[in-house]
This record gives sequence, structure tokens and C-alpha cells, in this order.
Amino acid sequence: MSEPTGKSPADATIAGVRVTVRAPAKLNLFLHVGDKRPDGYHALQSLVAFAEIGDVLSIAPASELSLTVTGAFAAQSPRGAGNLVLKAARALAEQYSRTPLGAAIALEKNLPVAAGLGGGSADAAAALRALNRLWALERSEDELIELARTLGSDVPACVLSRPCWMEGRGEHVSPTVSLPPLDLVLVNPGVLLPTESVFATLNARTGTSAMEPPGRIETLWDLVAYLEDSGNDLESPATHIQPDIDHVVEALHNEPGCVFALMSGSGATCFGLFNDREYAEGAAGRIAQDHPHWWVKATRIAAPDVGTSR
Repeated sequence: MSEPTGKSPADATIAGVRVTVRAPAKLNLFLHVGDKRPDGYHALQSLVAFAEIGDVLSIAPASELSLTVTGAFAAQSPRGAGNLVLKAARALAEQYSRTPLGAAIALEKNLPVAAGLGGGSADAAAALRALNRLWALERSEDELIELARTLGSDVPACVLSRPCWMEGRGEHVSPTVSLPPLDLVLVNPGVLLPTESVFATLNARTGTSAMEPPGRIETLWDLVAYLEDSGNDLESPATHIQPDIDHVVEALHNEPGCVFALMSGSGATCFGLFNDREYAEGAAGRIAQDHPHWWVKATRIAAPDVGTSR
């Protein structure tokens, strides 16, 4: 499973001395929660996929580490040492270099923050992949995942940035079957939903033995059939905190061509799977018009080779 350079399908090639990588939105196609572990985290089980939409990092050589943030959600992104991108950069340099390493990191923040899309984790994972190349560290994908485990529960999956099976608190990930590039709509009602608050409200849980990794999935209907007996255990507690989540899921279900809708991660973003791009784009337009304060995007589940510059 290792790739010698740690390169993922979300990476762009090096242009001169600058590395540009995408940090695609993470989707929990289902998320089941088990018992609380001795370390205080809950056991999880999830099938994770990634969308074509995401943040973008552009990194150039520099004498010191720095981070600038632009984009629609720049104001919501943590600044300074608290940003997970800088934490990832420092951890990588400390782990694999005997001398101080620098880089000028520019983050284009296109995804809402605290939204269940793994935005900060995806950014940190993208930084690991990009800096691994810029600094010529030549660490394998497995080594990057091992380091990612120290940074956050979603970071290992985001290092892969391709369909994967997630267990533990999120630190155990393995690539799974490829998924077709299916059409979907992402909707966030414009509310922040801290993960800690959602878990604190959790009551019922499915446990971590209800599902097995999927076999072959070639069509939308294969995926829907697989997901039929699954769900997101965090959707109910998240809705208790932010009732607008129910309205989002209802809006998606009411759209023609929507065959499956669920909240992703700990919310508040929800996704709807559609059986045609025209249906997805039409749904996104209508939902955005009816709810101008919601963040609404039509996108697709990324195909294995999406995002690589040639």
C-alpha cells in the first residue's frame, strides 16, 4: 500500500520549486460509534470517501515556516501556532530532519470550518504530503500516516485521500474498493458544530461490528444497497444541538434524483447522492435559492485519478 514519495491522488505535480496540493473534503458515507475507550475517545467505524471539492495548499521554499490563509472561510480558520497545518509541518520537520526546515504555506480555505468535512485534518494531511516532497524527505505513505495519528483522528484518512475503511478513533485506516465518481450535493446550514459537543450529547450507538468493508461497488445503486442498513450515529445528537440539520436532510430528500442523504462526520454538513449530474446541479441551485444563508455545492465523489496534474 505504500508509495515511496507519499504522493496521493489529491496531489498536484511540482511546478518549479512550488508544490500545490488539494485537500479534498472528507465524507463519512456511514459512521457508527462504539464504546468509549480508556483514552477517552469513542471507537468508530466508517467508510470514508473524498469529494472533488476542497481546500488548496500552495507551498514554496522559505527560511522559516509561515502560513497565510485566504478563501471564503479564511476568517473561521485558526491562525498562528493553533492551525493544524503548522502543527503538521513542525511535526514532520522534527521527526525527519536534523536541521530546521522552512516553507511559505498559502492555504485557500474553501470548506466551512467545524463542518464534518475534515477540513482542518485534510489541510494538515495535504501539508504532510506537500512538504514531504518539497523537503525531499522521501517518507512513505505509511510513515506519513503514522505521523498523522499524532495530529488528529481524521488526519490518517486524509493522508490517503481516497476511499478507505476507518476504525479505532480514526487512526486505523486502510484503502478499500474504488468508488465510481458519483454526483452529490453538499449542504451546510451555516452553523459551527464542535465535535466534542456532539459526542457529549450521544446516547444510542450502533457499535463497530454492524458493517464489513464493502465488496465491489461499480454503480450508485451498489453503494446505496451497501449503505441501506447503515447510518450516522452522530446525526441525532448533532440535530439536538442544531435542529437545522434536520431541515438540510429533508431538503435533500425532497429533491428529484436524490437517492440517499446523510450528515457527514460530526456535522453540520450533509450530503445527498444523486443519480445524475443534472439532478444534483438542479438541486443545488434550488436549495441555495431557498436558503441563501446555507453553503451549498454540487460536486462528485473523486475518481481515483482526480486531482493529479499531468
